[in-house]
This record gives sequence, C-alpha cells and structure tokens, in this order.
Amino acid sequence: MDSLISAAAQALAAGDPLGALNRVALRDDPPALALRGIAMARLGDVVRAKALLRQAARSFGAKAAVARARCALAEAEIALAARDLSWPTKALAEARDTLAQHGDRINAAYARSLEIRRMVLIGQLDEAERGLADLDPSPLLPAARTIYELIVAGLALRRLQTKAAQAALERAARMARQAHSPELLVEVERLATTLSAPAARLIQPGRDRRLLLDEVEALFRSDELIVDACRLAVRKGNHVVPLTRRPVLFVLARQLAERAPDDVPRSVLISAAFRGKQADESHRARLRVEIGRLRHLLKGMAEIKATRDGFALASCDGRDVVVLAQPIEDENAAVLACLADGEAWSSSGLALALGASQRTVQRALDALAVSGKVQSFGRGRAQRWTCPVVPEFATSLLLPAWSSLD
Repeated sequence: MDSLISAAAQALAAGDPLGALNRVALRDDPPALALRGIAMARLGDVVRAKALLRQAARSFGAKAAVARARCALAEAEIALAARDLSWPTKALAEARDTLAQHGDRINAAYARSLEIRRMVLIGQLDEAERGLADLDPSPLLPAARTIYELIVAGLALRRLQTKAAQAALERAARMARQAHSPELLVEVERLATTLSAPAARLIQPGRDRRLLLDEVEALFRSDELIVDACRLAVRKGNHVVPLTRRPVLFVLARQLAERAPDDVPRSVLISAAFRGKQADESHRARLRVEIGRLRHLLKGMAEIKATRDGFALASCDGRDVVVLAQPIEDENAAVLACLADGEAWSSSGLALALGASQRTVQRALDALAVSGKVQSFGRGRAQRWTCPVVPEFATSLLLPAWSSLD
C-alpha cells in the first residue's frame, strides 16, 4: 500500500472524509476508487459511492477475491445506512464467506453483524437473535463493536427488555468514544432517548396515562388482560392472540376493553366495527358472528357475555382489563416509527420493513407529507424520506416485530 492510500485510509478512520478525498480524488486505481467510494458515502452521496465501489470491485479483478469482498461489504453497509433494504443479501453472504476463508475475521464478523441488523430492521427478531448467539464480537474494532451493541440494544428494545437495552447502550457509548466517532455517539444517544420517552398510553374507564418502556414491560409481565393497540393483539401473560389480519375483531376487542367490565351497546359496536350509522338486522347478525369469532379466539383468556343492550368483556380470572394505545394515535404511525431513527428511508425499504406493498407505503408517505410530518429529497429510485421532527415518544412498540406475534 503506497503512502497516499495509507494516509487516505487513516483519514477515513479518523472521521475525515474530505482529507481522504484530498489524497485520492484524482486517482483511478482500485484501492483509490474504493476509498473514494467510502468517503463519498460519509459525505452523503450514496449514489456516487455505490458506483465507485462497484467500479473498484471490477478493477480489482477475479484474483483479488478479498478486495472484491471488502468492496461488496462496504456497498452493503452503505445500502443499510441508506435504508435500501432490498439490496441482494446473497452478495453480502458470499462476501462474508470469502473473507472468512481468507482469514479476515474482523470483516467477516462485521459482515455478519450487518446481516443481523437488517433482520432487526425488518422485524425478523427470532432470526436476529439466533444470528447474535452465533456471532463472536471479539474481533470487531471499536466502531464495528458500537454497531454490534446498537443491534443488541435495538433487539432488546423491540423485545421490551429495557435493562438489557440500557446495558448494551452503555457499552455502545464506550465503544463510540474509543472509536472517536461523533456520528456513532449521536446514534447511541438517539436510541437512548427511547428509554426515557413515553412509549404508550394505558386506558381504563376514567383513566388514561402515559407509560415508559419499562412500565410497559412490567405490564406485559403481569396477569392483566391487555388489548394491545400498538401491535394489534390481545395479551395475557405469555399468551398472545394476534389480530393484525383481523381488524374488525380488534376494533370490537378494543371497544369492549375500554368500557370493561361495563357493557357496550350494539349500536356503538356496529358503528365502530362496520362504520354503520344505523344498525339494521343485517348489521346485528354480522355483529353476532364477529363476536362469536372473537369469543372463540379469546377462550381461556376472556369471556364475552351478551347483555340486554350489547356485550361485555371480562377476564376469566377476574383481573383488570386494560387497553395499551399509542401515545399519539395516527393511522400511519408505523411509517413514522421507522423514520424516527433519523435516517433517510426509501419507500421500498419502508415497504419491506413494514411488510406492506410499496403502493400502500407511498400513499401513507404522501398523506404524512401533506401534514408536514415527513419530507423527501431526490427523485426516482434516489428519492428518500425523512422525519424533520423526531417524535417526542418512544416508537419501539410501533416498529416491525412480526415474529413476536406470528
């Protein structure tokens, strides 16, 4: 490695991308192209960065397998930072295998950590946990170790393990200081704010108060019957009934829970679940059918009894029934939750993370843009979306976590 390449690499490691560019901006040899690509990524020009890294990989040639794998790793890191979650995971897996075969344990471990971070972002929590269990973080340098601890913290937050998340964030802060990386410190601090921000609202008859994440964790560990409006489920202890794909049943469950143990008139249930202004016999018949389905799903957890005017919900063991709702309810809250991480997301990345169609996500983004809650820059495939004002509440309960409910 010549002196200019070495100096540019040291500048990048010290967080000085402009200094790195000053040394290699006019060079087109493969190492210089790779360093230029990384520097452009640090400066925010993702499109140019990817092009330079791909050009570097081609220039290294087939014999330089390790160098090509490192370029693929850098490109995957850039795609992940840009929340382009549709990049080919197979290419990263192949790069990881190549690095491991040639004894580059540091970059091989980092490649695996990027794979796991993507799993967390798209809600594949079980797979992410298995990946973390198999990953040895000891070879990682301080900057990469910070990313690893952020993954551990993010996973713990989505699992509502607040003590584990706090410990991981403390380790991440130490690693970020060792790496002398202000950007990583900002990311750590941003994630740490979720532990002290309101995460949800607890709703009971005559009572509505905000809860922190640790209070939500304690509630989930209790034996109370919880209608969870953050993740559309009914919970009691370790028993979870997902209603994400049963919106009518969830609306009925929430209506009944908010007034429990009192009954809810049939007209109110019909209006809320079916949007019917006037209840006729067909509406009443459909309500009986849907109540029967809900009663079957909640068997052993709750009882739904018919009254003279409507229906009433009660826990089988007589404990309290509560509703856990979003701090600020918005039909596009899940999109806002993803954007609250401070990164610029593509609509395709949001669709993949939320398990929704890109068209559905685009409609949500357009609606949020009209109200000024999100903003975009770029055009076409380069268009990215950000949240100009970070919500003053924790979004952990609104983030994708399919595996915990499926």
